[in-house]
Amino acid sequence: MLSDLSETHICTISTNKNLISHRKGQILYYEGTKPLGIFCINSGVVKVYKTASNGKDQIIHLAKSGDFLGYSALLGEENYTNSAMIVEDAKICFIPREAFLNTLFSNTPFFKRVTKQLSHELNVMEEKLTDATQKSIRERLAYTLLFLASSYGVEGDDAQKIDLVLSREEIAGIVGTATESVIRLLSEFKKDDLIEFEGKKIIIKDKRALARLSDFYAS
Repeated sequence: MLSDLSETHICTISTNKNLISHRKGQILYYEGTKPLGIFCINSGVVKVYKTASNGKDQIIHLAKSGDFLGYSALLGEENYTNSAMIVEDAKICFIPREAFLNTLFSNTPFFKRVTKQLSHELNVMEEKLTDATQKSIRERLAYTLLFLASSYGVEGDDAQKIDLVLSREEIAGIVGTATESVIRLLSEFKKDDLIEFEGKKIIIKDKRALARLSDFYAS
C-alpha cells in the first residue's frame, strides 16, 4: 500500500519507522490494548486471532510479507479487537500513529488504497461467516488447505508443499472447529491420498479433489 508515495511521504515514513525482528511465539499486540501505530510485515508470518470464552483461539487472518496490521483499530480510534502472534520468525516495521495518519490524509491515492483494503477485509469476513454456517467442517478444512497452498505453497513434481508449520490447533483455529476434528479429517485426507505429511508440513497431492471437496471449482 505504500507504493507510489511521494518522496516526501516516503522520507516521513522511513525516518519514523522502526524495523524489529520477532521470533516465533512472540505477541505483536494484545486484544483490548490501544494502537500507537501500524505494523507492516517485511518478512515472516503473523496470525491475527480472537480468544473465545472457552480459551480457544479463532484465527481471523494469516498476514505475510507486505501486509499491514492494526490500521483499522487506529483509524476507528478503538482498542484492538483481536491479538497478533508471530507464527514464523518475522521482521516487522512499526510506523507511529502520527506519521501514518499525516501521510494518509495528505495523499489521496494512498487514502483510496487503505479504504479499498478495509472494504476487502470486510467482504472476506462476511464470506467467512457465511461459510461457517453453510459449509461442513470437511469442506472448510479442504478450502483452508487450498488457501494455505496458494499463499505458502512450494511446487514439487506432482504435489505442492505448504511451506509453513502450523500446529493442528492453529489449523483448527482457522477452520473454526475442534482440534480433534482436524486431526481426524487430516488422517482421512491422507488415507484418501489427497495429502501427505513431511515432518510437520503438509503436502497437497490432489488439488482438484480438494477443490471439489471444498465446493469450489478446480482450476
